[in-house]
Amino acid sequence: MKQPTMKHNIDGLAALLLFGIFAACVLSVLLSGAGAYRRLTQRDLTAYDRRTGLQYIAYRVRQADRQGAVAVEDFGGAPALRLDDAEGYSTWVYYYEGQIAELYSFGDDGLTPADGDPVLAVQSLEFSLKDGLLTVHITDSQGQEDTLLLSLRSGEEAAA
Repeated sequence: MKQPTMKHNIDGLAALLLFGIFAACVLSVLLSGAGAYRRLTQRDLTAYDRRTGLQYIAYRVRQADRQGAVAVEDFGGAPALRLDDAEGYSTWVYYYEGQIAELYSFGDDGLTPADGDPVLAVQSLEFSLKDGLLTVHITDSQGQEDTLLLSLRSGEEAAA
């Protein structure tokens, strides 16, 4: 009579062992998936930082691109992008205290770079404009350097 009791204990132990192996496999799959997710998220954030600053500036320039509306001028001791609209307002895009900053003003109101709104954290931002070619050098918060070249069309119609 003692033999069925012993067989029942071994069956329970085998089931417990299989459950333990299954739980370990599930845990290892979850941990490897979490690591992969973390790496993908970090890669996406880095790519976002690299693209966003340049895309923001390109969008602002394309929005304001008309004859004489885009200029690189000194603003608070550093080169800044000045984008004028038809109503006499200007949008300044510049580097200030580790950020791309933007300031919207009417004419020359005597505003300073500290009056602008931060847009995106970067390490550096430089502008130059020569013969209708705007060059933007940006170093993002991760230290990656990128350059944007924009040919100002100033309201020209596209060739057919």
